[in-house]
Amino acid sequence: MTFLEWMPQRPGLRSLLALAACLSCAATAFADRVAVTINGLEEAMLESARANLELKHYEERDVSPAQTQRLFDRGKEQIARSLEPFGYYNPTIEGRLERPEPGKFHAIFAVQRGDPVIVRQARIEVSPDAAELAPVKLALEKFEPKHGARLDHGAYERSKQLIATALANDGYLSAQPIRHKVSVVRSANTADIDLAFDAGPRYRLGELRFSKSQFPDSFLQQYKLWEDDEYYSADKLLSLQQSLVDADYFTSVGVAPDLEHATDGVVPIDVMLIPAKRTVYTANLYFSTDSGPGIKLGAQRRWLNKRGHKLGGEIEYSSRLQEISTTYQIPKPGPRNRNYTIGAGYRDEETDTSRSRMARLAANEVTERWKGFTRTLGLQYLNGDFEIADQRGSTSLLYADGLLTRKKADDAYFPAAGYSLLYGLRFAFESLLSDTSFTQVRAEGKWLRKVGEDGRFIARAALGAMVVDNFDALPPELRFFAGGDRSVRGFDYQQIGEVNSTGGVIGGEYLVVGSGEYEHYFLDNWGAAVFVDAGDAFKSSFNANVGTGIGLRWKSPIGLVRVDIARPVVTELDKSWRVHLVIGPDL
Repeated sequence: MTFLEWMPQRPGLRSLLALAACLSCAATAFADRVAVTINGLEEAMLESARANLELKHYEERDVSPAQTQRLFDRGKEQIARSLEPFGYYNPTIEGRLERPEPGKFHAIFAVQRGDPVIVRQARIEVSPDAAELAPVKLALEKFEPKHGARLDHGAYERSKQLIATALANDGYLSAQPIRHKVSVVRSANTADIDLAFDAGPRYRLGELRFSKSQFPDSFLQQYKLWEDDEYYSADKLLSLQQSLVDADYFTSVGVAPDLEHATDGVVPIDVMLIPAKRTVYTANLYFSTDSGPGIKLGAQRRWLNKRGHKLGGEIEYSSRLQEISTTYQIPKPGPRNRNYTIGAGYRDEETDTSRSRMARLAANEVTERWKGFTRTLGLQYLNGDFEIADQRGSTSLLYADGLLTRKKADDAYFPAAGYSLLYGLRFAFESLLSDTSFTQVRAEGKWLRKVGEDGRFIARAALGAMVVDNFDALPPELRFFAGGDRSVRGFDYQQIGEVNSTGGVIGGEYLVVGSGEYEHYFLDNWGAAVFVDAGDAFKSSFNANVGTGIGLRWKSPIGLVRVDIARPVVTELDKSWRVHLVIGPDL
């Protein structure tokens, strides 16, 4: 029997279905839409009022007249409650419900916040020993709202959490608020804050326990950054985690105190490690107008043995540069986290002004966190021949090399704010396996700042100076040049420098370069730039070479692409237009 054959035999069911259909039609016929307007509030309070107003949530739904009226009647009280977190406990709210046309309601609320509740007394207490610690003291000093200020429950909760975090970060892991009360007198528009923390015992750092990994515990324990029985510090745990991440042995590093097994005020620290892939291969294609198209291939063995030694190599080939290099790295983890690196390589580079074929040996010590910088100290040995302008030469140089670098950015891919710094010192003595004595200092900096919603300003500078006994014995890489994609645009790579008697560019003993650039992004991934670059590489007298131009910017999947068209405007050199292309990060 089909459903249609069965239906006539059930008259009661037919009546119920007919009634349901009629009710559904009636509901549809009487369904309305409602719009809500709240006047008199600023953005943050308006957002809170909208979120707390139940009627606002029905703007996109069908609602009956009776339901609309019921929700409207609750509206004043709901808006009033939404203002209390901001310190307004006695607002005046007027409302009216209009029906501008059939099927539509318009609820309008006019709000006057009234006088705010003022903090009459703020009593904040922390156990005396804990209160003397600098981070806790700072959190207490920053507590808001203060005496005489408008009551703000959000600021109160944030300040309370700031104190709790400061206590926990310095070892008071069981600290708890024993009093946390905000008393409001509506009639007087006043409030009293009473907050007290019981800090409890201050914990000390206990056993450092590593999960099973590719390294023995004896090696991993070298990463420990504290002495035995030292007070617990969240900063030290974060530094330990960062050191292990920077070591590049692991894909994941987790560091956490084991409070469950803390005894006698000593808490063990657990470190969870997940090994990374042992061998990494890289291949990069690139293009720039300085070096032309090129490819870079690399391989790295992240650890060779149980002591964490590393081995890496790179091959680079482009129309102007061919280079092969290898490095062997020995880590020395600990409070003075550092690496010893031994390297060797061969580099053949040709520019419009020079050709250099150099073999290099290097030995360096790299300290990652040295007074806010990454410090590199080492020895470099160069041996090879070169051509600069119409001059040919060969050199053998052993020189000491020191670098301080620092980089900070709010985004690694496309920073809106950040900077990079480099300070360098080199020196050699002719009596120590060198063809000449020299001392060279240099400094480079780059600074980015956001301008408005869609713009960035970028400033760049480079300075250098040297004292040298025999300038002609220096290969091109130890002389100063200017010009090119990352120097003074509008000029060819290393086009700017001191010239010899035949007019060939031979570089300089001093370097001064500066740049200012503004970028504006008219789409999410596309922007334009205007810039001015200036500089000179010279021996005795500075002659400014100035280039200016415009550029296109594209946030591509492989990095920021910069295409610039520039022309010299102040120079004694050729004033032709030039195109510059660079792909890569800003800092």
